[in-house]
Amino acid sequence: MAHILVVEDDRLNIIIFRKILEKRGGFRVTHSEDVPEILNLCASGEIDLVIMDISLTKSLYEGKLVDGITITKLIREDPASARLPIILATAHAMRGDREKFLEECQADGYITKPITDHDGFIAAVKKLLAVRVTEEES
Repeated sequence: MAHILVVEDDRLNIIIFRKILEKRGGFRVTHSEDVPEILNLCASGEIDLVIMDISLTKSLYEGKLVDGITITKLIREDPASARLPIILATAHAMRGDREKFLEECQADGYITKPITDHDGFIAAVKKLLAVRVTEEES
């Protein structure tokens, strides 16, 4: 069973992500907003994919508030987690944001909240997990 880390600061969104990922996808889900914990989990090899909220409001790193883009960059900088699939999630989507954010932090996917196409979301997660398995096997 794949293990998904959800980095999200909205309680309702955490519940929704957990329900979709566990019930429809059959995934194990962990939630965190704590940046050192997130980085440790990602580097540990225990996490198979990250869902990263872009607009975090409570996550601190080295005494500063950081957003999901910054955390994604930190994950990418560590060789132990650099290839971990990351899907950015945001409720504030404007034209051009997807391309800008994906390029800026080298994330693998982008979704807008609220998630209305649950099956499409699960399919996107499974596709990224399949790519990861294929890369690890080669």
